[in-house]
Amino acid sequence: MKLTFYGAAGEVTGSQHLLEIGGHRILLDCGLFQGRRSETRSKNEKFLCRPQDLDAVILSHAHIDHSGNLPRLVRSGFDGPVFCTEATADVAELMLEDSARIQMEDVKYLTRHLHAGHPSIEPLYDLDDVKRLRRLIDPCLYHKWYQLADDVRIRFSDAGHILGSAITEIEAHENGQMRRIVFTGDLGRRGLPLLRDPELVEGCDVLITESTYAGKFHPSAGDIKTELERILREAYQVGGRVIIPAFSLGRTQLIVYFLNELHNEQRLPPIPVFVDSPLSRRVTQSYRRHLDVMDEAVQQTLRNDTDPFGFNKLTYVENPQESMALNRREGAFVVIASSGMCESGRVVHHLKHAISKPENTVVIMGFQAEHTLGRRIAERHERVRIFDRDYLLNCHVENLSGLSAHADTDDFRWWFERMHATSHIGQAFLVHGEGEALLAQAKLLDEFCDEHPIVPERGRVYEV
Repeated sequence: MKLTFYGAAGEVTGSQHLLEIGGHRILLDCGLFQGRRSETRSKNEKFLCRPQDLDAVILSHAHIDHSGNLPRLVRSGFDGPVFCTEATADVAELMLEDSARIQMEDVKYLTRHLHAGHPSIEPLYDLDDVKRLRRLIDPCLYHKWYQLADDVRIRFSDAGHILGSAITEIEAHENGQMRRIVFTGDLGRRGLPLLRDPELVEGCDVLITESTYAGKFHPSAGDIKTELERILREAYQVGGRVIIPAFSLGRTQLIVYFLNELHNEQRLPPIPVFVDSPLSRRVTQSYRRHLDVMDEAVQQTLRNDTDPFGFNKLTYVENPQESMALNRREGAFVVIASSGMCESGRVVHHLKHAISKPENTVVIMGFQAEHTLGRRIAERHERVRIFDRDYLLNCHVENLSGLSAHADTDDFRWWFERMHATSHIGQAFLVHGEGEALLAQAKLLDEFCDEHPIVPERGRVYEV
């Protein structure tokens, strides 16, 4: 068995891992790299694997850093099945269509502002590529085994990270021996509203685990609701706008759910809230269709509130004209817009108009990858570059990590302990993390693994 890590190796974007076993070549995730445009463009354009040689792709969930380069994989020659859960199949189509549209819009905007002699810019893929991908997706139920080949089968369990997210169990026969591989995708948290807790799975010969918040401890989500109340009250008092960059899938729904609770508890100040993302609206509709699979906190809300994602001060913005009008709006208001790391989408335009004014606030709600605009804002750089112009960062910046949908150290320990207790954990590979987080995860997992955990290098082949 061979493993090659083409993305999310020593970093937290571009998840892409190649498993070669029993003559089969299976790609685990195919995400977009995010960060500096010049660096990520090259990584996203050129695959280190040969797409036409892949037998299948397993998609853990629909976040763009895990799914976002699938259409380009198809454009580059891949034509095998893509296995994922039913909810991921539904949501990934929305996410990837939006990604294609954003790329085309950004190309148009940047082309108008290119310096003389600058090379032309093209999107990584278009809507036709997304349509071709759609025909390859093979939706799967949780907890049911599916055959990828006569000697390879997979099963999905709930990862508790976002709607449809999955832990993948792979069992394959190689040289007369059964090998068991577990890929966490992004592991969720226990006790966070909306989704059920991550499910436990049995031990394995090889574990590939994310490490985003290893070594960290998340504050209570209830504390975040109180912090949101404080931030909105302060903005209302000074007439400032609050910009909340949030992923359209998962984070936006959770923020709106908390604001809805504050509204129901009569704790929300009379401040208009705008979700400025057509994608978020469509994804929220998917959440509404799947209320029955959500956790007990949602079920309790539904006893008194038919819509946990809507209240009378909340507006879902539809078109670009309405979005642009927000930048001319006076007084206090809130804008929740994608992308979560501030690298593309409407939020970049809202930030451009807001960050230099001291009465405004930017709320960073989760992990920001290195070299992203979100990271520079979170670190409170004196100046930040937006659309090739520098802007003073004079606004308030609030960093709230309690809404992260990633497991923290306590969640990882709970999950690894129970996996180890069922049999064993052979060799572990630590991905989707940076420096200190990877070291912390290696130290934690060393208690449970037969071998010392490995932090893989991008492009290196590991034989297990």
